[in-house]
Amino acid sequence: MFRNHEEPDVIVVAVAPVGAKVEVDRAEEVFDAEAAPPRAGGRLHGCVLDAAREPFPRWSALRDGIAIARRLREDA
Repeated sequence: MFRNHEEPDVIVVAVAPVGAKVEVDRAEEVFDAEAAPPRAGGRLHGCVLDAAREPFPRWSALRDGIAIARRLREDA
């Protein structure tokens, strides 16, 4: 379903101390590391770091992660 370095918009459906469970959406809001932590129902933009990771792809909404994904897409 996902490809490495893809940038999906998602909705947070659950939050845990180790991360968040998200569903794909067409959101326009961007997560700011200085903002409050994500909450269920919130919208985020991020990138897929490891699409093959099981049981869920590894994903990041951090600006540095998105910047790295963009560089890797350009280099491919």
